[in-house]
Amino acid sequence: MEKGNNRLSRIEEELKKEISNIINYDLRNSNITGMVSVTKVKVSPDLSRARVFVTMYNSNKKNTLAALKSSSGYIRREIAHKVNLRVTPELIFEFDESIEYGAKIDSILKEIIKEPKPKEGEDE
Repeated sequence: MEKGNNRLSRIEEELKKEISNIINYDLRNSNITGMVSVTKVKVSPDLSRARVFVTMYNSNKKNTLAALKSSSGYIRREIAHKVNLRVTPELIFEFDESIEYGAKIDSILKEIIKEPKPKEGEDE
């Protein structure tokens, strides 16, 4: 079982690197604006699908995600040329909420730290 997980992890890392390169250097879609970063790729065990998690900076998230989805055929074809897999997975682009979620948690923690602590003997 461990061997299969290791192989999937290597495939996911390779796909992440190649998809990132294709989006940033090869893709010519005017609707993709700002900086798009591939944060994670999760491949199904049968390699039929790959969920590609992306974050975007300085861009319209909705339009950029739609443009990535419409360009998925081109990206998949490029992946087929660059990555040696029997089957090239279908690419499903999703917005990665984890970075925004982490930033929100970070700001909440900073607010908590800033609040004055009650002194000894005072009621809260």
